[in-house]
Amino acid sequence: MTDNEIAAAKAATSTSWKLLLLLVAMNGIAPVSLYILVPALPMLVKVFNTDVTSVQLNVSLFMVGLACSQLVTGPLSDKFGRRPVLLTGLVIMTAATIACVFAQTLPQLIGARFFQAVGGGTGMVMARAVIRDLYPRERVGGMLSLVIGVMMIAQLLSPLIGGLIETSFGWRAIFYFMAATAIFATVSIAVSLPETRVIVAKTSDSGFLNDVRALSSNPAFIGYVLCQMLASAIIFTFAGGGPYIVVNQMARSTAEYGLWFATSGVAYMLGNFVSVRLSPKLGLDRTIWLGLALQIFGSVVNLIWGFTGLNRQPEWLFGTHMIVMFGNAFAMSNASAGAISIRPQAAGTASGAMGFLQMGFGSLCSQLGAFLGGRFATPLPLNIAVLTISCTCAAAIYFLVPRTNRFISEDEMLDAEEQESGIL
Repeated sequence: MTDNEIAAAKAATSTSWKLLLLLVAMNGIAPVSLYILVPALPMLVKVFNTDVTSVQLNVSLFMVGLACSQLVTGPLSDKFGRRPVLLTGLVIMTAATIACVFAQTLPQLIGARFFQAVGGGTGMVMARAVIRDLYPRERVGGMLSLVIGVMMIAQLLSPLIGGLIETSFGWRAIFYFMAATAIFATVSIAVSLPETRVIVAKTSDSGFLNDVRALSSNPAFIGYVLCQMLASAIIFTFAGGGPYIVVNQMARSTAEYGLWFATSGVAYMLGNFVSVRLSPKLGLDRTIWLGLALQIFGSVVNLIWGFTGLNRQPEWLFGTHMIVMFGNAFAMSNASAGAISIRPQAAGTASGAMGFLQMGFGSLCSQLGAFLGGRFATPLPLNIAVLTISCTCAAAIYFLVPRTNRFISEDEMLDAEEQESGIL
């Protein structure tokens, strides 16, 4: 066993607070960087004397950068290791964040934000890959849920922090804060995180092209990825249409919308914490199906409210959507675990492809949600879209993940194999 493997094994023996914080920092630094600037966007319109659409590119192109980064850095980490790729990405993010501080024009700021996303997106891929390196398949879903749950706390607070910083010190101070955070995260990871990639002997089926071929031809991998992508699409679709429904259709303030939308984040965070306990006991696939059942149930109830007109009140619309988001947490984290466990030596490639599809498809669904929320006088079209995506998400698991494994945990399969060997 190499020194790297020994260090990784020690890291996996317990879920220490230090390892948890490192994983949260890796996975959360890009999303926090995205949302912390949102409260300052109206101010940027005035500062650069431009329109809202142009300033919004700070968000949309940031998501493009996240998608592209994950597609490239995942395979690179399988080849060169998690640490060098992660640290390179964090250095790029730090440099780009500093460039944001000194941006004098809007195009300069947008360009720097794009590279900030490219560097930060590396952490999202590496967090999933490192967890798969360190933990067995049935613990991956729980660990992802734990990391996402803790990260959600920071993500929910980031718009508030960004607003307070902008109000007190100006919009550039947001990037001073993020640069300091990025430097601290980079140094902490460089000092404390060992290389976790397990180097396997080269065989005839190893290498990037063979990994891509093996993953893309595996129905279970495709099913898990589609489930994760579609579950994420529910979040993007509802988030895209929510502001128009609450502000325009319900005649409520933007501040009230922010409070109601936070309930979805809280439900998602709680779902992740519950999934930490459930997934090792129920098994990965059982937990996914529990999440899918909750998603569909909440979507159906919201559709009923839509036909009766009850969900024209935010407490009905968001109260039921909390059920959807609670189940969504189960489905997303465990589907991610399933996807990156199909071919463990290609966990980075699998993680990168999944992140690319999640962000790319999510940006389209965000536009769809805005269209449905902004062009209609009722939430009903958005309710139908969310239910349709929820059912498609379940169909991906039902038709693509082999039925023989669907309700059997990895430990149960190993026990069955041992019993069969004993009989023989």
